[in-house]
Amino acid sequence: MYPRIVLLLIVAWETRNVLADAETRSASADTTVRIGKCCELEELLVDDRCTPLSETNETNWVPEFVKERDAVVRTGYVSSGPRYELKIGRPRCDSDEHQWHVYYYPSGPDRLLILPTGVLRHYIVDLAKGMDENRGVYGVAMLNVDDDYDDDKEHASIHYDYPFGHYCADKVVLSGDRMVATYAMLCVPDVAVRWTDTNYLMKHAINPAFHAVSMACYLVVAVVYFVLPQLRDLVGNIITSMALCLMVNQCASTVRIFTEFGNHVSFLVADTIMYVFLMAAFFWLGALGYYVWNTFRSRNVFLRVTDGRKYCYYSSWVWGLTACLATTAIFAHFALETNKSTVGGTTYPAQETVGWLGLSVIFMCIAFTIVIDLCLILTTANRIKRMSTYGRIHHKMKYSFRMFVFLYAIMSASWFSLLLSQFKYDALIYCHIVMNLLQALLILYVCVFGQRRVTFLLGKTCNCCDSGDNTEGLDWGEEMTAINAGY
Repeated sequence: MYPRIVLLLIVAWETRNVLADAETRSASADTTVRIGKCCELEELLVDDRCTPLSETNETNWVPEFVKERDAVVRTGYVSSGPRYELKIGRPRCDSDEHQWHVYYYPSGPDRLLILPTGVLRHYIVDLAKGMDENRGVYGVAMLNVDDDYDDDKEHASIHYDYPFGHYCADKVVLSGDRMVATYAMLCVPDVAVRWTDTNYLMKHAINPAFHAVSMACYLVVAVVYFVLPQLRDLVGNIITSMALCLMVNQCASTVRIFTEFGNHVSFLVADTIMYVFLMAAFFWLGALGYYVWNTFRSRNVFLRVTDGRKYCYYSSWVWGLTACLATTAIFAHFALETNKSTVGGTTYPAQETVGWLGLSVIFMCIAFTIVIDLCLILTTANRIKRMSTYGRIHHKMKYSFRMFVFLYAIMSASWFSLLLSQFKYDALIYCHIVMNLLQALLILYVCVFGQRRVTFLLGKTCNCCDSGDNTEGLDWGEEMTAINAGY
């Protein structure tokens, strides 16, 4: 009796499932699902460009549908999916949304699935990465955590659903990685700025303010050494050129901070200017060290070459070497770089930036310059110790040598912090932000306020800090000014 009742219940259950599936198939057959495709029907993406299928060895992209209940376990592709219509074109994101690019390949952290309703589901297997993107990119409203498999890390994931109109998908061929993947462009809601976030506060508020102060410091140094006639010698011209290079470096670095304006600037150009002018500043520092070393090494310092002509020689050497090495770094980036770095903003597609190969060329040149400057410092210091008598020019060069040593120590420490900040650890980045400001303040002190001669000339020119005891003979020559100034 009981076995017959159980058998009847099983038959009734299966009959209900069959009828329900039949109704679902008939309903889905009557509706057409719209799917967004990025390129034309006979095209696919090669890197970031739509290319006809005739120019590739790939087949056309066909959407594969997956059942809602089987999406988490990554099985159960629908053999005969619903009727669909491919709509060509990329999504037009709203004003409160931004574009986001996702690539799905077997070994990647992302997974793209299309549900029978036409909704694109984006899975992020790496929970740490997903939560980070949820905090900084996607927004809380679109977060769905699949916690049905909390005990199984393999199935732990986060997913986001995008209806039609908020995405487009297509097949992509990544020529650099020699890989075929599935690509999707998504319209992701913007995230409100939280000023309580330490990372955002340091990088978008304190860092630009420090850059502004640094640019002002370098501008003051350049103006002081360019305007005062007594400082417009070869050393003063070198200091002016170095300060201007550092100021341009800070301007380009400021552009690099505000990544949300990526539609209006090219970060590749900004990075190139930033690193090239930093390298030029170190070359000017090396030129100053060479000039001081050569002056102490020469027996006859009264050479019949004016400071203006010497500055032309040094300027030709510095800018010529900078142009050659910058060209080498740019060529290495475009011709030899295999894994190019990108910067992704919130309202623009990812942009290409200077990669590690180009940076290695520039940073190695700066490192060699630092080593050469260290050799110049040691040899010049030994030469000064062995000198028994000093002329007026040698006495003046001693102060230039001391300034060169201080500038060398400051700029080398700042460059080392910049090198460490490339590892993208927050602590190292914060350290470089502070060190960047300290470099500007210390250079201003060493070149202007730490030089008694410069402060005296500034006070005399600006009619400030004047004790009133000076006589009319101060304007007759540098020697009389030096005696009365007491330096």
